Amino acid sequence: MSRRQSIKTAAVAALTVPFFGSRDAAGSQESTVPATVAEQGSRGRGGQLDVMTFNLRFASNEGEHSWPARRPVMRELLRTAQPHIIGTQEGLYQQLRDIEADLGPHYDWIGTGRSGGSRDEFMAVFYDTRRLAPVEFDHFWLSGTPYVIASNTWGADWLRMVTWVRFLDRSTDGQEFYVLNTHLDNVSQYARKRSVGLIGERLAELDRSLPLLVTGDFNVPAHKNTVYDAMLDLGLVDVWETAAERSEAYKTFHGYRPLVPDGNRIDWILASPGVTAHRAWMDTFSRDGQFPSDHLPVQASLSLG
Repeated sequence: MSRRQSIKTAAVAALTVPFFGSRDAAGSQESTVPATVAEQGSRGRGGQLDVMTFNLRFASNEGEHSWPARRPVMRELLRTAQPHIIGTQEGLYQQLRDIEADLGPHYDWIGTGRSGGSRDEFMAVFYDTRRLAPVEFDHFWLSGTPYVIASNTWGADWLRMVTWVRFLDRSTDGQEFYVLNTHLDNVSQYARKRSVGLIGERLAELDRSLPLLVTGDFNVPAHKNTVYDAMLDLGLVDVWETAAERSEAYKTFHGYRPLVPDGNRIDWILASPGVTAHRAWMDTFSRDGQFPSDHLPVQASLSLG
């Protein structure tokens, strides 16, 4: 696997910007209906970029929260939200293929399994091809040997990695930006700290004159762990905090239990300081008591500057 891979861009036929909606805290109401093309037209070309981070919960065929039970709810949530970018965590290869099919023909994704190839969980980045074209991408493992596939040298409980993509925004005159997507370890604080240090080293290798977005499940609560501070020290801001408008806040890992208002927020969207956050929200949608995942997706509507 090469460290960097270039991708040819292609022309785009149309641009659709998603509708910003909300659901009740119980998450049981009918799905909001996407805006019509005419309604979307007011945002036009170069409009706000809608970004989501979503721990999908890996697919299992067992139990009441099996992937077959969750997939229809996931499909409804994502088809309604229609984000331009979805930074996902925990997805397995066939699960990601299912989501790709459910999102429809205007979405594609980039990722690799953390054990290599199609094996194990992915840090996949989905994107709306009507709006975005990947220019280059890469993967690295959160270890002392980051370009050794499936490496784990810091005592993390699980293999951990990063996928990043440089995108061209087709709706602008050549605007490019980066998306970096990750999932930090759930057990080892030492591994999380070392992971942030490595992410900082890799960010320094990118063109920091371009806007940068970071999505992920960081497995520590915002404002309550030094890992959060260390991520901000990389020259990033938390768009949940900077957003002009925010939805109600909940514990983002709910574990299929009743939602906890103002609970720990471990799923974050971070950005370079020049990015403007217009709105940030957590989608609490469920159907007949079934959530699409054991995490809430966090979404933000941004202008890259």
